[in-house]
Amino acid sequence: MTEPTGRGGDGAAVDSELTLLYTDIHQGRPHALRGWVPNPFFAKRDAKFSHPSFPIYLVTRLAAYDFDGAKAIIDRAREAANRGKFVIDLKSAFDEEGNDWLRDAAILLPKERVILDESSAVLYDQTDVIGYAGWGSNDTNRHRRFLGFKWLPGAIATEFVSTDGRTFRKPPGDWNISNWTTPNLWFAGSPQTMTADFLLEGATGASGHVDEPYLVMTPRPQSVLPAYFRGRNLAESFYLGIPGLSWQNIVIGDPLCSLGSPSR
Repeated sequence: MTEPTGRGGDGAAVDSELTLLYTDIHQGRPHALRGWVPNPFFAKRDAKFSHPSFPIYLVTRLAAYDFDGAKAIIDRAREAANRGKFVIDLKSAFDEEGNDWLRDAAILLPKERVILDESSAVLYDQTDVIGYAGWGSNDTNRHRRFLGFKWLPGAIATEFVSTDGRTFRKPPGDWNISNWTTPNLWFAGSPQTMTADFLLEGATGASGHVDEPYLVMTPRPQSVLPAYFRGRNLAESFYLGIPGLSWQNIVIGDPLCSLGSPSR
C-alpha cells in the first residue's frame, strides 16, 4: 500500500483512472497505480484525436452543485459561439513557470480577443468572457470567492489550484476563500477556490483537482485555450493541456461542446 497523496502516491481522481481503461484493455494488463502515467495526447496541438493513435478515453463530468446546475452547463454548451474575451490573470509573486504558461497562452490567441493582466491586481467583474486562466486562491491578492465575471455560453476556466475539485457539495452562501492558517474557515477541508463556483457563476466547463497535483501536472493554458479557440471540442482542448493521467485532474462539461472555427 502506498501513500494516497504525494508524487509517488496511489491516490487519483476516478475520472483520471477511467481515461486509461482503453489502454488497459489493449495492453491486457492494468496500468501502474503509483504516481501518474504520461498522457500521450498532451501538447499534440496539430494531431487529430483518434484510436488507436491515442489509446485513452477523454473523460469529463456533467456535474455542478445540483441537477439544475448540471443541466444548465449542457444548455449553455448548445449555445456556444466563438466570440468574447479570453481573460488571463498572472500573479506578481513567485511561480514564474506558471506565469510563463499564462503569457504563452496570451501570445497564441488573437491579441484583440485577450485581456492579459501582469500586475498584482486580481481581475474581477469582466464581461463577455469565453475563457479564463489564472491562479485562483493561490494569488494572495484574491479575496473574493467569485470573480464576478459575465460568462458567455461555452465559456471555460482553468486555475492553478490544488483542491478546487475537492467536492461538489455547495458551501454556505457566506463562505469565502481564506488561507491554510485558519482551518476554522475552510470548507470541505480546504480554504481554496472551487471549480463548481465557475459553473454556478455561468461558465460551461472547467478543470479541477481532487488533491494536490503539483504545478507541473496542472492543465497548461497555452494548450487548452488556443485549442478551444481554434474549434477543438471541450474534452480535446482540456486533455491537450493535461500532462499526466491516473492523477488528480478532473474536467467538467459537455465533452463535445465547441465554439466552432474562428471567423478570422
